[in-house]
Amino acid sequence: MHKTLLLLFLLPLCTINGQTHSEGDVRQAIDDFFEYFHQQDTVTLRAMLADDVQLRSISRNREGEIQMRAQPMDNFLVSLASIPDTLSFQEKLLDYQIAIDGDMATAWTPYEFYLGGNFSHCGVNAFQLYHDGSGWRIIALADTRRRAGCKD
Repeated sequence: MHKTLLLLFLLPLCTINGQTHSEGDVRQAIDDFFEYFHQQDTVTLRAMLADDVQLRSISRNREGEIQMRAQPMDNFLVSLASIPDTLSFQEKLLDYQIAIDGDMATAWTPYEFYLGGNFSHCGVNAFQLYHDGSGWRIIALADTRRRAGCKD
């Protein structure tokens, strides 16, 4: 009887926690995103993004006013593909803060962006991802962009 009660107590916990995902898997998905981003591989990037992905950028204009811009996925991919091969660009991630709950994850990644080998701006990426059973897909990506307060 005692073993039966223990089994009844433990069985739901096994079912609930049967599918776990690691922070390393989420980090790898983000690293893969930026690898394909730097390669301008829009086909693979499209497969990593949910069909209705939300892309947002938050910055300040020259007058110091806050602006939030939404960008449709297709516009993002066309813009990325149109960068000439002669212009180098790199988004260098400085840290990863990842939280996971079941099949959903959030990642906060401060970054520095370089254009033509020169520092351009810095900010933070905020990723929302979900696990679709075969891998992590990005459902939302918001970033901040600023030039001040970036480097020590």
